[in-house]
Amino acid sequence: MRNLVLILGDQLSFTNPALEGFDPSQDRVLLIEAAGEATAVWSHKARITLFLSAMRHFANQVVARGWTLEYVQLDDRLEPDFSLRLESVLQRCLASGLRVADPGEWRMQKMIEKSCEQMGMTLFVIDDTHFMCSRAEFSTWAAGKKELRMEFFYRVMRKKYSVLMDKGQPVGGTWNFDAENRSAYPKRGAQVGPGLIPAPAGFLPDAITLEVMALVQKLFPDHPGELKDFSWPVTREQALEALDIFIMHRLSQFGTYQDAMWTDTPYGWHSLLSAALNLHLLDPREVIARAEQAYSEGQASLENVEGFIRQVLGWREFIRGMYWLDMPKMKQANHYAHQRNLPAWYWTGETQMACMQDSLRQTLRYGYAHHIQRLMVMGNFALLAELSPQAVGDWFLAIYVDAVEWVELPNTAGMALHACGSRFTSKPYISSGAYINRQSNYCNNCKYQPAQRSGADACPFTTLYWNFIDRHAAELTSNPRTALMAKNLDKIKPDELELIRQRAAIMLEDLDCL
Repeated sequence: MRNLVLILGDQLSFTNPALEGFDPSQDRVLLIEAAGEATAVWSHKARITLFLSAMRHFANQVVARGWTLEYVQLDDRLEPDFSLRLESVLQRCLASGLRVADPGEWRMQKMIEKSCEQMGMTLFVIDDTHFMCSRAEFSTWAAGKKELRMEFFYRVMRKKYSVLMDKGQPVGGTWNFDAENRSAYPKRGAQVGPGLIPAPAGFLPDAITLEVMALVQKLFPDHPGELKDFSWPVTREQALEALDIFIMHRLSQFGTYQDAMWTDTPYGWHSLLSAALNLHLLDPREVIARAEQAYSEGQASLENVEGFIRQVLGWREFIRGMYWLDMPKMKQANHYAHQRNLPAWYWTGETQMACMQDSLRQTLRYGYAHHIQRLMVMGNFALLAELSPQAVGDWFLAIYVDAVEWVELPNTAGMALHACGSRFTSKPYISSGAYINRQSNYCNNCKYQPAQRSGADACPFTTLYWNFIDRHAAELTSNPRTALMAKNLDKIKPDELELIRQRAAIMLEDLDCL
């Protein structure tokens, strides 16, 4: 055998660059399922199911091409650790080299490197051309810059790929329509918002997925989450159908309502394409091209299309670059030195805060919450409650079906928790209950009052927000993006500020009771 080509569970594409030059007569494809990857963090059952089902469907396509396949299954009688399973295959197959595209985790890359070194195997790590900006290219862009900001990187990418450009200038005369993409649903929500949102694509589990679901229930019975609503795309064909449905029926209002939240409305107008993209069932270039085509054909406004493309071409590529630029230190980042454990209700949804309850319960049911729920509800609370960035990062990695560390960690540590300081985000993304009240209907039937800062009925977001401002006033004052936050502290009378401090102390002492 010449080469073993290792295809990782988040690289399920025949355009995988590790397959370049593949010769079925002398090369072999390798896929490895390992229980250790499901338990490295306490993974949601739907997350485990998605990865395994997609891997098995891809394996069938490899065999259908007549290629030789080495497939290590979850319940094979081998050690559960990925690296030990890899070493077992390397010892048995006696290939000249192992080829793999850039892994999506620093930890996985190190495991593969160590296993190959121990087995005396030549390792070839190839730039993952799924991404539109290579690790080396991003490092070159970042070199020498005092501030690393997505907006400037995004403009470079727009120009490079000529996306929404007209004679070197952005279509519409501006680069970013974020200000137009923050609408809440109308207060009569069901008439204009949630009630009329077209359903996203959903796929009934086939025999392979049903077999995987049964295996997950058997081997990981105590893991969080449910499988009764599992309907994620697990093949490229399904992913392309999901893309079609989003472009035709949901893109037209995506940008407008991308920051909106509503009870029992888990998907809103969002695309639900992140899982398929992160497993490489979809290529970002084709996703961007379809969105751009929808604008050119009048199916969606520029504001909605630009808001969506910014997520794919801008933020997705930017945070992947930041992950590899700053690992492994990013994983230990803790700007505010927060150390509190997660409240138990992060795993159950059993909290009295209506916004957290709805967001967590849908997360446990579907393995999904959209970015504002993740950032401004669950992430916002985690920062205000002084939770450990490492504990929160592990939770986000475990609980969402689209979570791969290259995308999860920068979003959690860098954006939601500001654990990386101002390295690549200009401010902490914090808010009181007023923001949640403005962007949702969550506060309508909550025991807590979003406008109340102290007392038993005070919204925990509001109390802890002002407590955070109070504690970090000096730093916030020195930052032009947050100086007004700190200045508003002057409007609170000393007596009330003391009551806020006292109420915050009670909350922080027993977060499980909120």
